[in-house]
Amino acid sequence: MTSADLPSLLLVEDDAVLGPLIAELLDPDYRVQLVTNGRDGLHQGLTGSWDVMVVDRGLPAMDGIALITALRSKGIATPILILTALGDADEKVRGLDAGANDYVTKPFDAGELAARLRALTRTFTPPAPAPVAIGDWELDPTQRSVRSVYGQTVSLTAKEGQLLAALAAEPDRVFTRDELLAACFHASEQPGVIDTYVHHLRRKISKAVIRTVHGLGYQIGEAHE
Repeated sequence: MTSADLPSLLLVEDDAVLGPLIAELLDPDYRVQLVTNGRDGLHQGLTGSWDVMVVDRGLPAMDGIALITALRSKGIATPILILTALGDADEKVRGLDAGANDYVTKPFDAGELAARLRALTRTFTPPAPAPVAIGDWELDPTQRSVRSVYGQTVSLTAKEGQLLAALAAEPDRVFTRDELLAACFHASEQPGVIDTYVHHLRRKISKAVIRTVHGLGYQIGEAHE
């Protein structure tokens, strides 16, 4: 099995020592993406495609309960395991009621964590991403296409689809080029690649599909003709 065939795992852990250790522990069996605060966890959870998530309870910017609540409110059904030092019964109830699928306390046994993650990924079949409305158009992330209310369909490349989905996931947010680069492209790419793909999308769909916010970055627009 190649690394591309491994299930994907989003790890949201702010401990500078423990986070990389957990990532290293899970790396043989998962493609692990580590982020260190709740806001980045929300962004990655909304814009990425994950087979399972491991979320710390106490996180900067947005705590684990708020993060899980936000993901579930957006229709993200990916299995989530809370990994935390807060192990009393009330905290477990709060985490599970927020939408977590499992709860493991620190310090944890590596074998137990691995088994619980296997159980979550074994029983989960990810639903097809729901279409996203963009003005008079609808983005279908599964088919990598946009379709207008008049029946016109435009096919997108994988990167065009990822970029448009990332912007549409948080329509009120202005994304910097660096944020979009981290979400959709390889780390070796330069931020200018974002401008290139924005140009491609505007040419394919509409100039209004992505709005330039001068001095800041890009935001999803209204894709009218």
